[in-house]
Amino acid sequence: AVHNIDWEFNVGKRLEDPTLERCFKGHKDAVTCADFSPSNKQLATGSNDKTLMIWNLNPKARAFRFVGHKDIITAVHFSPSGDLVASASRDRTVRLWTPNIKGESTVFKTHTATVRSVSFSSDGHKLVTASDDKSVKVWSVHRQRFIYSLNRHTNWVRCARFSPDGRLVASCGDDRTVRLWDTSTRQCINTFSEYGGPATFVDFNASGTCIASSGADNTLKIWDIRTNKLLQHYQVHSAAIHCFSFHPSGNYLISGSSDSTVKILDLLEGRLIYTLHGHKGPVLAVAFSREGDLFASGGADSQVLMWKTNFDTLNYREVLSRHRKRVTPDPPPHLTDIYPRSPHRHHTQNGTVEINPVVTDIQSADPHVVEVGGAPFSMTGARGRLGGGPGYRDRPSTSTASASTYNAREEDEEDEEEERVGCGVTYLLDERSGLPPAFRSTLEHIVQQLDILTQTVAVLEERLTLTEDKLKECLDNQAVILQEVLHNNQLDEERDADSPSV
Repeated sequence: AVHNIDWEFNVGKRLEDPTLERCFKGHKDAVTCADFSPSNKQLATGSNDKTLMIWNLNPKARAFRFVGHKDIITAVHFSPSGDLVASASRDRTVRLWTPNIKGESTVFKTHTATVRSVSFSSDGHKLVTASDDKSVKVWSVHRQRFIYSLNRHTNWVRCARFSPDGRLVASCGDDRTVRLWDTSTRQCINTFSEYGGPATFVDFNASGTCIASSGADNTLKIWDIRTNKLLQHYQVHSAAIHCFSFHPSGNYLISGSSDSTVKILDLLEGRLIYTLHGHKGPVLAVAFSREGDLFASGGADSQVLMWKTNFDTLNYREVLSRHRKRVTPDPPPHLTDIYPRSPHRHHTQNGTVEINPVVTDIQSADPHVVEVGGAPFSMTGARGRLGGGPGYRDRPSTSTASASTYNAREEDEEDEEEERVGCGVTYLLDERSGLPPAFRSTLEHIVQQLDILTQTVAVLEERLTLTEDKLKECLDNQAVILQEVLHNNQLDEERDADSPSV
């Protein structure tokens, strides 16, 4: 039977159970995405309220609210070095932020529709984005420019990820397919299409040998990309799965769903081990920290919950010993096993633990929130950093009552110095430029028009490339047909020559 744990009294009896560490409140709308910094000191979240929040995991440190996107933020990802944060938005742009009080950002504009996903390569040199314009695009981070597009999806692309070695890209979308791309040839090398609805999320495991994908049909599938075979098929949620995250060990996976739960799967045992009830409404974001000791979840209730993993500290010798003693005729396969005799589904099994934490029982007070505004200049992502980094505002916040607003007058001299540094970036731009407001406004308008031209040129380049490919294909086909015609004519002539004349 399913065990129900009383949060207040029994949590200490099972040290391996995950525990709720903190609840972050500051977003004004649904939390759509989350990612931990590589140093494990910060957590980035994006929201339907159009803001990016950087939460410092030190309870006494302030949080930062970055304002710049003009529409819903759909994805967020820290660079491997942790000195940049990428965010994607329904405003058709991708932004690169510095996760500190300066809050400088660079804007990338080439997509012609909502950008659903953004992710760094493992070396931090490239970004991959997915969009409702049916394309996957790869960008250079250092050159801050668009490199190439991957165009084979026939509907919105929901997610795209680099493999750990950077040689592959996996993408999925509303065309009910998961595609694998070779980054060197820029060609689609495999397609998985066994979905009863849109494919919502995709990612590689830590070794890069497998990909997992989730769907609006409530399923989660794991494929071995070396054999192109389905390894595991889970159907443990009762509604669409929005996202998931591999544990760094590759032994566990967490998933968030519209059924308001977070599920934790043991991939070695091939079964569901925990169901977490903490959100009121759909869970839209889940993410493990880089070390796997923490994971976060965000939902339509505007809350960000941070959990301590705990279950990854089990005695693996004991687990593997139990695993070897199993005598079932067709055991669930390991991720490292070869393809099993037949694919089979993993449904909810007995022995799972349901955890219902008291979310309002938080260990620490809510952090002060520093609001970091947008700069007066906006540059196209293909051209470089923003000239004027934003300062932060000390006006009262209109967010939830628990998110206290930073007020410079109430802080010490160190905070006042930080304010002068943050605000000084904008003022420095005005002093250096020495331009009257009217002229600056005209320049902004010109920059916007150039942005539109850049996007138009990018679209034309893509169409020209597709046209060239089609033309080449037509010429090749024409050459084949011509050779066949010549060959047939030659055969006819030979037959005429061999046949006796009447």
